[in-house]
Amino acid sequence: MKITVIGGGGVRSMFLAKSLAQSSKELGITEVVFMDNDEKKLNIFGRMAAQVSKRLAPDLRFLLTTDPADAVKDADYIITTIRVGGDEMRIRDERAALDKGILGQETTGAAGFSFAMRSVPALAQYCELAKKYASPHVKIFNFTNPAGVVSQTLRDMGYDFTYGICDAPSGFLHSVAKLYGAAQDRVSGECYGLNHLSFFSSIKLDGKEIMPELLKDPRLYTDTDMRFFGKDLAEHFGCALNEYLYYFFYREEAVQNILNAKVTRGEVIRDVNRYMMDELSGMDIENDFDNCLKIFEHWYGRRENAYMANETGMQGKTKPYHFDIYEKDAGGYAGVALKYIRTRQQGAESEMILCVPNQGAIPGLLEDDVVEVTCTIKGEVLIPNRVNNPGDLQMELIRRVKMYERLASEALREKSTAKAVDCLMVHPLVNSYSLAKKLTQEYLKVNEAYTKGWQ
Repeated sequence: MKITVIGGGGVRSMFLAKSLAQSSKELGITEVVFMDNDEKKLNIFGRMAAQVSKRLAPDLRFLLTTDPADAVKDADYIITTIRVGGDEMRIRDERAALDKGILGQETTGAAGFSFAMRSVPALAQYCELAKKYASPHVKIFNFTNPAGVVSQTLRDMGYDFTYGICDAPSGFLHSVAKLYGAAQDRVSGECYGLNHLSFFSSIKLDGKEIMPELLKDPRLYTDTDMRFFGKDLAEHFGCALNEYLYYFFYREEAVQNILNAKVTRGEVIRDVNRYMMDELSGMDIENDFDNCLKIFEHWYGRRENAYMANETGMQGKTKPYHFDIYEKDAGGYAGVALKYIRTRQQGAESEMILCVPNQGAIPGLLEDDVVEVTCTIKGEVLIPNRVNNPGDLQMELIRRVKMYERLASEALREKSTAKAVDCLMVHPLVNSYSLAKKLTQEYLKVNEAYTKGWQ
């Protein structure tokens, strides 16, 4: 089996390499290719990923390349995790929105549409290459943000071999398992909604419902990503919330906190990445890998400890970060993709959370609306679990953001300025025709190199 990672020069490449290497013998993975069009980053983070793979699975063929056609040739599975335009474009996206008092977060906020203007055309090219060169049965797992808009648009373009995946829902279930001192496979949950806008209506431990007691447990609000929400809000909804819902339910606080911090998430990431690369670029990765890893841990720890700190005004984590190559993989960044592969191979029934067409799972949404939902997988068959009695408040928000995603898909496919205005206008975090019009013009200017043919 061959697995290709498009965007293999990213900072998180070692996490992907660790997951793939640890599962290689079990799943029969014989070749892994990390491809990136940024040769400098590939020569740093891709080579570090290769060292991780070499230590864990020395027999696994692990290749680095800047040639996308060669990378996808005969690939059985492809993981895409790209950032078209780099960190600087992300910052421009964020600042364009913040200057108008609008959240600039790159997936949930208005900046996500600007990012999609760059992401979708690039991903469509990779999908075409996959159709031409990859295995006839290839599956593409997309991590590229904004995952909701991207997944909807790629499906609308006819790329039905693509699946949107995110590690936030599974990561939350893992944190619940940790609260109970339980193995990860003992905790399951029913998730529904959209990417970065989903709710857990049920969480079970050993098949027993624990949601009511969980919502009363003070540790939920200190030791998991529910720490961004007040206990009163969670109990009012009667369910667990995806961390990104913070931006909807505490909208004005999020914007003000970012303005007070005088630095966006993109600027934090840019600076961390820049310092990390400056240090690593002068080192011998193959022969001095342990010291390279120490530098990575220092800067990646800075990045992780600042996660949502500026946005929430909450103190970030301060504990030192450690990347343990040999520790059993927690199934994070690539874990969702690997679980899907494992389930298909074994033919056993399993549940996992994916971004897939609704197919009637969430009432009130269209059949082909891409949703984030718990799915039952039986061999080659994937069935989104039907959601019974989703809350009215939850559905009101889901429907509104889904309308934004539908219109965003139309705008991106048709290169329509008018529909871009429409999609931003209905976005709950914009909610204004005049602001949507200004943002659209600014984002067309920001993405001038990527928006040829827009009218």
